[in-house]
Amino acid sequence: MTEVRLVNCIRFNKELPGLRKPPIPGELGEKIYQSVSKQAFEEFKEYFKMIVNEYRLDLTSPDTDKIFEDYLRDFFFGDGIKLPDQYIPPENKL
Repeated sequence: MTEVRLVNCIRFNKELPGLRKPPIPGELGEKIYQSVSKQAFEEFKEYFKMIVNEYRLDLTSPDTDKIFEDYLRDFFFGDGIKLPDQYIPPENKL
């Protein structure tokens, strides 16, 4: 049985299960590992998926890696969610 690692999540301001390992190498990855919950990181991944689609980013490009890190930093430690200028929300389908 594996023990659940709890973190004081900076996004939700409460103690929640943390990530199993840093999401990226380096200082930013370690900072996220120490202070971002698994739930908050899943929220970021959905947000970044929208960014990739809106800007039609090439996921194989090193430039996209830099963009990913910039959005990670802003999402958790900066201004938060910023929608692209051209973003049009999908219509609700009932």
